[in-house]
Amino acid sequence: MEPFILHRGVAVPLLRANIDTDAIIPSREMKRVAKDGLADGLFAGWRYVPGTPRVPDPSFVLNQPPYAGASVLLAGNNFGCGSSREHAVWALKEFGIRAIVAPGYGAIFHNNCVRNGLLPVALPMAAVQALADDCAAEPAERQVTVDLQRLEVVSPGGERYAFALGSEPRQMLLEGLDPIALTLKQAARIDAFQAADRMLRPWIHSDAGVQ
Repeated sequence: MEPFILHRGVAVPLLRANIDTDAIIPSREMKRVAKDGLADGLFAGWRYVPGTPRVPDPSFVLNQPPYAGASVLLAGNNFGCGSSREHAVWALKEFGIRAIVAPGYGAIFHNNCVRNGLLPVALPMAAVQALADDCAAEPAERQVTVDLQRLEVVSPGGERYAFALGSEPRQMLLEGLDPIALTLKQAARIDAFQAADRMLRPWIHSDAGVQ
């Protein structure tokens, strides 16, 4: 998994509250269990003209030329609520989104982001709106910087917004670790515990043999 340390990119505003995982990727777009091949289905109910196979709707912000290549998503409160489908995060990542900035998230979606290398930043709505306003005139030139080491978002105008993230999620993102890789960092301690426990209670270990 790619570490997240510092990222600067075009920020796209989708400032609706309660965008659920079915809006992020409708169930009809989930035709595989792999993590790839999902970007085309991202926001499919909004990105495409109804009744057409894949005709982009020019009124939807992700289809507008100034936001081409956007990698920071500015969103409303409770982003990623609804079902627990991990495909929502996979679709966002494959599309190119590296960080989301919103006032709050669905709890499972937030955890899925961390476990897949996508940074969920929580800032007050006033700060999210200020970032959107600061980028609006020239999104390609007025990019947003998200710094996980400093725990801050920097607007194009230089305004700094501090955010919080738990120590374990932050470590996972900074080092590009999934939960298994994070656990394996303690491999030496795990081995030492198992060796000591095997001496104390050999009967509970499957490799102790039968006397």
